Amino acid sequence: MSLHTAPVAAKDRFESLDVLRGIAVLGILMMNVQAFTMASNAYAYPPAHMDLTGANLTVWYISHVFFEMKFITIFSALFGAGMLLMVGEEEGASRKLHFSRMTWLLVIGLIHMFGLWFGDILVTYAIAGFIIVFFRRMSPGKLIGWGLFWIMLSGLLMIAIFASFTLLPADMGPVDVGMAYSEEQLAELVNTYQSGYWPSRIPNAINGLAGILMVAFFGGRIVGVMLLGMALYKLGFVLGRWSVRNYVIAAAVGLGVGLPIVAWGGQLAIEDEFALNTMWIHTATNYGGSLLVSFGYAAVVNLACKAPWLKLVRAPFAAAGRMAFTNYLTQSIVMVFLTVGGIGLGLFGELERVQQAQLVVTVWIVQLIVSVLWLQMFRFGPFEWLWRSLSYGKLQPIMKVKT
Repeated sequence: MSLHTAPVAAKDRFESLDVLRGIAVLGILMMNVQAFTMASNAYAYPPAHMDLTGANLTVWYISHVFFEMKFITIFSALFGAGMLLMVGEEEGASRKLHFSRMTWLLVIGLIHMFGLWFGDILVTYAIAGFIIVFFRRMSPGKLIGWGLFWIMLSGLLMIAIFASFTLLPADMGPVDVGMAYSEEQLAELVNTYQSGYWPSRIPNAINGLAGILMVAFFGGRIVGVMLLGMALYKLGFVLGRWSVRNYVIAAAVGLGVGLPIVAWGGQLAIEDEFALNTMWIHTATNYGGSLLVSFGYAAVVNLACKAPWLKLVRAPFAAAGRMAFTNYLTQSIVMVFLTVGGIGLGLFGELERVQQAQLVVTVWIVQLIVSVLWLQMFRFGPFEWLWRSLSYGKLQPIMKVKT
């Protein structure tokens, strides 16, 4: 995700970056909706909350194969690419501005995390942004090497944790290891979110603090993917500079290898009824396979950006990408309104997975339309404008200048 603060003239923009960013910010909602509407453990351990049969199980499987970790990977890679685009490789004022941007991103992320939703990614991005800027002068080969190193380090740690479940005594179940809830715990959690905003801040704050601590363990995946994004920027991949032939090969390899791996792991999880002792398998296959699938998705999008006849189809996604920061935060605002009681409708624990998917598609449609309309009048999305103004220390012009 590149959350632009510097204005970029239309003629100087890379359409592929905008379209990729737009698709990514929409795609991550298909997974985030689960953490907004259900008990948080249901994300990693699906049986923890809500029905998991029939159409609901199908939605989980589709989400696992085509969405889980795929769009956040693209989002993260684009953050690295966007940082390199804005800062460049030389020393100067742009580097100072970068640290100002990351500082304010951290502040906004903390407000988002504790005021709206514990699943915030901005805090992690800000912390990673302070680090990866020092890698920007590396060659693509070194960036790829370091990126894969950090990704593998986090992956091995995560898989080891899930693999440790194979050592559990036979009489220990998901509730005993904290992967699921007792009926009383689940009822209390649902009631807390439905009862009002302030009561819901308690479990949200606990999960938020846990999330910050987890950055120390699993932040390597984010940092590593950002470094890969920087490499792909230098190689011209995310800028649409590869040939059609090379993008076709990239798409075929990424999707042809990645999707079957992820699909097999997901099917195994279903067949084993999400048994704890085999959780590490579909976790591992998706962790690695998601990198390939994300690469394949990005190749397909770049191919689409080379087709003039798809210009009208691309335009709404490009607009959504230019407003990625706003669309990400407004997704949280909408979801909190729908799920938390008192200030909203209090639908936490009420929406099955099929309904969650329907809700996500509705939000997609609205955000695509609003993004196009907003950018007809304004230079930035409202949150992009706020972040830019804070970073520069003065209010920035937001209205488009009529010519």
